[in-house]
Amino acid sequence: MPAIKMGNSKTLRTNSQDFLNLFLNDTPMLDVRAPVEFLKGAFPNSQNIPLLDNQQREVIGTMYKKEGQNKAIELGHTLATAQIKEARLAQWTAFIQNNGNGYLYCFRGGLRSKMTQVWLKESGIDYPFIEGGYKAMRTFLLEELDKSLNTVPIVLVSGRTASGKTHFLHRLKNMVDLEGLANHRGSSFGALISPQPSQIDFENQISIELLKHKHQHKSPVFMEDEGRLIGQLAIPPYMRKTMTEQYPIIVLESTMPERVKVGVKDYITDLYPLYESAHGDHAHDIFSEKILHNLSRIQKRLGGELYQQLQGQFKDALTAMKTGQVSGFSAPIETLLSKYYDPMYDYQLSKRQGRVLIRGDQEELLAWSQTYQATATELAGVNNNVST
Repeated sequence: MPAIKMGNSKTLRTNSQDFLNLFLNDTPMLDVRAPVEFLKGAFPNSQNIPLLDNQQREVIGTMYKKEGQNKAIELGHTLATAQIKEARLAQWTAFIQNNGNGYLYCFRGGLRSKMTQVWLKESGIDYPFIEGGYKAMRTFLLEELDKSLNTVPIVLVSGRTASGKTHFLHRLKNMVDLEGLANHRGSSFGALISPQPSQIDFENQISIELLKHKHQHKSPVFMEDEGRLIGQLAIPPYMRKTMTEQYPIIVLESTMPERVKVGVKDYITDLYPLYESAHGDHAHDIFSEKILHNLSRIQKRLGGELYQQLQGQFKDALTAMKTGQVSGFSAPIETLLSKYYDPMYDYQLSKRQGRVLIRGDQEELLAWSQTYQATATELAGVNNNVST
C-alpha cells in the first residue's frame, strides 16, 4: 500500500482522477464538504469531517460569488479560529492514520480540498485529493450506470410478493440486492427501523455494485424485479425502463402456505425485535401503529369492506402478540397476498411473458442459475479470446 507523507517520509501519492479504481477498490474517502451536502449525497466508504460547517459554507460561498476566490480564502482563514483548526486537524489526522490509502474530496475538488491539504501539510501530512471532487464522481457514476445497464448481463428474479425472492437472491453467486441497498423489504409493510439512504446514495451504490460485477466478476448478475419504488426510493428512470422492457426473467414460484410463512417472518417476527431494541417498553405500541398505518395507506385500493376486515384481523393479531402468539397474522397476510398483491403482480407479468426463461421453486431455479452462469461465463471467455 502506498505510504502517505507524514513527517520525513519521501513517498508521496498524487491527486487522483481514477474514479473507476477508487470505487472498485472501496477506497476510503475523507469528505470535507459541509454536513448538509453530505446528507444529500455521498459515497460508500466516505466519512464526513467538514472543513466548514453549514453556516460557514453559506457565508464563504456568498463571498466567493461576490468577491472571488482570494476574498473567500481570506474569509475562510478568518472564520477558522485556532480552536476550530486544531479540532479539524485532529479529526483528519485520525482518519488518515487509519486510511493511509485514502483520498479527500470536496464538491468540485477546488477551494476546500486545497485548503484542507494546506492545513494538513502545515502539520506534516501530505494527503491527496480527488480532482473534480464530488461533482465529477457523481457524474461518472451516473454515466457508468447507464453503460452498465446496457452491457452487464442482468437477469431479473420475479415472483409474487412474499415468495422469498430476496432470500433466494442471497443463495446466488452474483447478485445485486436492491432492497438491501434501499434498506427496505419492499411492499407497503417493508420499512425498517433505520432510515433509508438518500436517493443519490441509493443510485451511487447501484452504479458501484454494477461496476464491480462488470469489471471483476464478468458473469450474469441477478437482481429482483422491483417496481418503481422501494419504500420512498425510486429506481432510476433508465434502469426502470430496461428492467421493464429488456432483461430476461426467471419466476420463483412458492405455495401460498410458504408465502404466508415468509410474510409473517419478514414483516412481523424479524422486524419486531428491532422495535424492542429501539423502543423498549413502547415497542408494541409503536409497532402496532406502524402496521395499522401501513394498512391505511392502501385503504382506497382495498375497498372499505376488505379494509375493515383486515384492520380488525391485524388488531386482534397485534393484541395476541403481547402474549407471544403470532399465528393471528397468517389470515390477514394471506388475504393481502391473494386479494391485493397477486392481481397486481399477475397483470404486470402478463405483459412480459415472452421474456420468462424458467419458472420453478428455489431449488429448481438455483440449479438452473448455476448452469446458466457457468455457460454464460464460458461463452464470454471464448468471445474475449476470439476478439483478441
